[in-house]
Amino acid sequence: MLTISNLTVSYGLHRALGDVSLNVSAGEIVVMLGANGAGKSTLLRSVAGICEGQTGGRIDLSGKDILTRKSDEIVEAGIAFVPEGRGIFGDLTVWENLMLGAYSERGRRGKTKNLDWVLELFPKLKERKSQLARTMSGGEQQMVAIGRAMMANPEILMLDEPSLGLSPLLCKELFENLSHIRETGMGVLLVEQNAKQSLAIADRGYLIENGEITGENTAAAMLTDPAVQAAYLGGGAGSENRSQGGEDG
Repeated sequence: MLTISNLTVSYGLHRALGDVSLNVSAGEIVVMLGANGAGKSTLLRSVAGICEGQTGGRIDLSGKDILTRKSDEIVEAGIAFVPEGRGIFGDLTVWENLMLGAYSERGRRGKTKNLDWVLELFPKLKERKSQLARTMSGGEQQMVAIGRAMMANPEILMLDEPSLGLSPLLCKELFENLSHIRETGMGVLLVEQNAKQSLAIADRGYLIENGEITGENTAAAMLTDPAVQAAYLGGGAGSENRSQGGEDG
């Protein structure tokens, strides 16, 4: 469904991505693991059409090259992006944020069905529909961000560090919800520092280092790979401790 072929991104003389190739199928969760600065966010931003660097290669969605399309055209084609930091509209209500997700023609076509999905997945949003988004906890704001993206009726949902700042309990809930999203047939491309929990729900994974793909395997194989364990799961405490000081709601 989503196929990235030999994607390159450069910022002036700095090459952020070099010949990156990966794919995500319908109903599949694919996780991308890598250190900070490895190029993960650049890849997602390139797919979403908001990368400021010079891009090359090819990005196909259902057989159509979208690399040079504008970001609104990419949303219309079927890709939704939840950036790091959530990017919600804090001075708008939960309901207004969700409705903005359905602004495109594609989103309007599936508005009723997608709203039912979102409220079934995140029932708390129905309870808080009149609340200003900025007054919600970090976990609730992440629900709004994911729900708004789902309202665009995407074929592919991309998320950049969705568990950042969340408590361990909310991280667990988040990953369970991503598993349920996969059940709708949506493909999910996930960038996440919490390697253990993301691999536990993923189908496949890629390793990216210095802007290049250095490994690919099933998520189950990655969980038991000594090299992956040493680099990303080594104690697993790093990613879990990162969340400990996060928000509890």
